[in-house]
Amino acid sequence: MLLKRRFPSDELWCMRYLNTRMELTEKEKQHWANLEKGYEGEVKFDLLTEKLTEERLVIHDLLLEVNNSYFQIDTLIISESMIHLIEIKNFLGDWQLESDKLYAVNTGREYKNPVYQLKRSAALFRQLLQILKQTIPVEASIIFINPEFTLYQAPMDQPIILPTQINRFLKDLNHTPSKLHEGHRKLAQQLLSLHQTKNPYTILPDYHFDRLKKGMYCLDCHSLLSPVHRTLVCEKCGGREKLEQAILRNIREFKFLFPERKLTTQGIYEWCKADISKRTYSRVLKKNFTARGSTSNTYFV
Repeated sequence: MLLKRRFPSDELWCMRYLNTRMELTEKEKQHWANLEKGYEGEVKFDLLTEKLTEERLVIHDLLLEVNNSYFQIDTLIISESMIHLIEIKNFLGDWQLESDKLYAVNTGREYKNPVYQLKRSAALFRQLLQILKQTIPVEASIIFINPEFTLYQAPMDQPIILPTQINRFLKDLNHTPSKLHEGHRKLAQQLLSLHQTKNPYTILPDYHFDRLKKGMYCLDCHSLLSPVHRTLVCEKCGGREKLEQAILRNIREFKFLFPERKLTTQGIYEWCKADISKRTYSRVLKKNFTARGSTSNTYFV
């Protein structure tokens, strides 16, 4: 049973928005690409977990904190006699483990060994279980989800599941009987209540309202949209979006990037910067939000 779905992180949403409205550095582009690649791999594994049978509780994307130490769990599967803590990696190409160091074969560049990250998360999670007075065993694993990933010299004593082993791992899990009781459900709800919504390790470019490109951009090709009657049309790819829907989408983007700014007709007029009257923006805001303040200083919540 799925208790928590996975959605793009705030960090990923922010990088998507900023990529359209500013020129990212090469380092920032690489960071964004890594976020997208990681999310793609996690979603791919989520689809596989939908095929799990028996009674199991599945929680995706947990950010927890123990003694001021934060740790993230990509997927947690609670079964009758075991909790599976799973880290998902979407690496591509040929890699090598040598003396506990991870290298990309084509470049020779050394990367952080994900086993260390897994062991840290597992240790902190076991501490949390002790605090919650839970004694259920934890088995931690790294799943390399990409079928085009190869790991040379992979040690057999490490908690690594390679692409060719994933189906077997899930089959073995399915063949293990599991009957849950109220204690399992209580634990799952406790973990969900402890989920942190703000990640302290988020890395974002420095951005300011005045320096970002204004306008309403196509969802498909990120080119500027032009209003045609009650529709916005992309002259580059032909994409179309209803006017009110596009305005609301850009309002959400504005609120996400600038949560400290008041939502006003003037602010959205400047942000969308399209050949659309202020009255239209005001109508959409009044229809979908609650007006506050005096007539001359009206803002919406």
